[in-house]
Amino acid sequence: MIDTSLKPETAVLVGLINQSQDEKQAKEYLNELEFLADTAGAVVKRQFFQKLDVPNPATFVGSGKLIEIQEYVTVNDIDTIIFDDELSPTQLRNIEKTLERKVLDRTNLILDIFAKRAQTAHAKTQVELAQYQYMLPRLTRLWTHLERQRGGIGMRGPGETQIETDRRIILDKIAKLKEQLIKIDKQKATQRKNRGKMVRVALVGYTNVGKSTIMNMLSKSEVFAENKLFATLDTTVRKVVVGNLPFLLSDTVGFIRKLPHDLVESFKSTLDEVREADLLVHVVDISHPGFEEQIQTVNQTLSEINAADKPILFIFNKIDVFRYTQKDEDDLSPRTKANYSLEELKDSWMGKKNKPSLFISATKKVNLEDFKEVLYEEVKKIHVTRFPYNDFLYDAGQEE
Repeated sequence: MIDTSLKPETAVLVGLINQSQDEKQAKEYLNELEFLADTAGAVVKRQFFQKLDVPNPATFVGSGKLIEIQEYVTVNDIDTIIFDDELSPTQLRNIEKTLERKVLDRTNLILDIFAKRAQTAHAKTQVELAQYQYMLPRLTRLWTHLERQRGGIGMRGPGETQIETDRRIILDKIAKLKEQLIKIDKQKATQRKNRGKMVRVALVGYTNVGKSTIMNMLSKSEVFAENKLFATLDTTVRKVVVGNLPFLLSDTVGFIRKLPHDLVESFKSTLDEVREADLLVHVVDISHPGFEEQIQTVNQTLSEINAADKPILFIFNKIDVFRYTQKDEDDLSPRTKANYSLEELKDSWMGKKNKPSLFISATKKVNLEDFKEVLYEEVKKIHVTRFPYNDFLYDAGQEE
């Protein structure tokens, strides 16, 4: 049994380089996986890569790479091996048998973080449902773990204190959790209905882009915000007044690449705040090297929850930590986005296609007044269609 109270778990990460992700992307993805592992409480000691067109159906990586990983984790007494893609039950079983260590995949790690972050009964129920749905096809492997009573990352949540080997029992638990969620969903729907006809704005974006910081700034409240992934799980709704115009602002769970399908399904009621919003504020971390792919991930997730057709205000955040590498005049290689300055990005497709859009720093309070003005105008467009005879509201100006 791993005593995680004395020392943090140590981990190594494993990813593939193939046609769908080159070496640079694979490195970026494992850096994100390392951030996930850090959020879960692990200390990552090394990253392993292998060039492979398709994952090995039996062990994900090739036999030679698995031996290399085995030698490293044995010599360095590593606790956990984390793979960047979802592993099949067969792969999990074979890898654990070879490495004799705890093996997690990206989905299991994200579920663990959600279990750790969940605060309300609603969030806990949603996470527990997603965990059981993930466990169901992996019962044989999982209960072997529980017999050993291993704790730590990936082992939080349902099933820690008793061994459930009966598939029917798990299915019954899933059915009961779904019933609980239906009741909670009805309560949430009633709450949303009781908010009246106020314009509703939802902050959306990749995880850790600064949505909660913006929420705190606009609503003058103290929503939990830190430099960790999935700091916000429970949707927070606040009444906000910009100028003389009131509206409801919600801070929602961040999206991420390869967000587990079971989590998307179980968190549908939380994402109803996005689906039922009148305006989406899509927050982007402009300082992140993969911000374009993060935009695509968010857009794809919005499509999956039928919210892609809503008006969107793009906010490119964290301009205070944006860095670019100026190309040397003698360098004849093509310029990449790493060589574009912030001004050039504003004049590129970034600022022109994603209209309306603004470049800000929420933490340093740069361009926040411009942001409020644009937000005011976007909310006003919706408000006047709902309350066409309240034009006098806007004659008083926009002073807070």
